[in-house]
Amino acid sequence: MLHEEITGEIIDSFYTVYNELGFGFLEKVYENSLVVELESRGLFCEKQVPIKVYYKEKEVGIYYADVMVEGCVILELKATPLSIEHEYQLLNYLKATEIEVGLLLSFGKKPKFIRKVFANREKSRNG
Repeated sequence: MLHEEITGEIIDSFYTVYNELGFGFLEKVYENSLVVELESRGLFCEKQVPIKVYYKEKEVGIYYADVMVEGCVILELKATPLSIEHEYQLLNYLKATEIEVGLLLSFGKKPKFIRKVFANREKSRNG
């Protein structure tokens, strides 16, 4: 799997944070805690990374990815159960960047994660 070592550390960190904090905090609390955990494991993290969206080569908007890890994995965090809209949000982040791997992490009543991959070779066909 692409970036398997990094995503493994992220998923382990996700469960570590969830087991410590549990359910019910705001998304920002989970985001900050996850970054602390990831950085303690030696991973480089950036929070609220701007992702520009283009239409016909014109910038039409900006998304903000919750966390980018090691410049190669986008994390989208939710404090609620996951929905298909959340999955599409992450896929759009991947589509708009050169990043190919993303994780959707839910800190809801039951912790859950979804791994998404959008290969760059496919982006040129769909972009």
